[in-house]
Formats: sequence, structure tokens, C-alpha cells
Amino acid sequence: MPISRYTKQKNSMNALKNKVQLIGHLGMDPEVKALNGGKKLAKMSIATNETYKNAKGEKVTDTQWHNLIAWGKTAEIVEKFLKKGSEVAIEGKLINNNYTDKEGVKRYSTEIEVSELLMLDSKK
Repeated sequence: MPISRYTKQKNSMNALKNKVQLIGHLGMDPEVKALNGGKKLAKMSIATNETYKNAKGEKVTDTQWHNLIAWGKTAEIVEKFLKKGSEVAIEGKLINNNYTDKEGVKRYSTEIEVSELLMLDSKK
């Protein structure tokens, strides 16, 4: 394999190592904070739904909730245009966090740091 082709393939594989794409609806109005220096942080959650038929042939909808964070310009767009119920397509990466609660128990959480955002709601 030529070196240039190998390098290109390797770089595109690295881009896929931690990549998430979701389409869903916001479960709440976004929470946006201005941090020191004016940079904005937006926090929100979206629901994704998967529908299937169970063993009895009944239609079942499975809803999963995903916590999202967005920084900077993306957070500004979120603040200006999104609200509870908005349908969005997002692309980002998984961020794993851990902390110790008041009782001394180690807790874990996973968020998606949004890098791309597409608003899917039709204009009214």
C-alpha cells in the first residue's frame, strides 16, 4: 500500500474512534451559562426512540436519553434557536466523567460533546 494512501486511511480511521451521531428531540429547554471570558456552555438532553415488535408482535418504543454539552458558537446557536421539543441531529464525541458524591460514593456519567448541530424542525 502506498504511504500516502495508508496515511489517509489511518487519519480517517482516527476520526471514527470516538464519534456519535444522534437524531432526537430536546427533553427540556437548554441550560446556557456564560463562563469567565465570555465563552458559553450549553447543557441539554435529547431523547432518541427505537420502535420494534416484541415476541408477541406488539409494537414497542424504546426511548433512550442522552446528555449533551456544547461550547462556544454552538452553545450560542443552541441558546438562540432551540427549546424543549426541538428536533435536532447532532454529531459529537463521548466524554466520560466521574466524581465522588457527598456520601463518598464514586459516581460516573457520560455526556456527548456536540461538534456539529443540524436543526430539523420545519419553519413555522
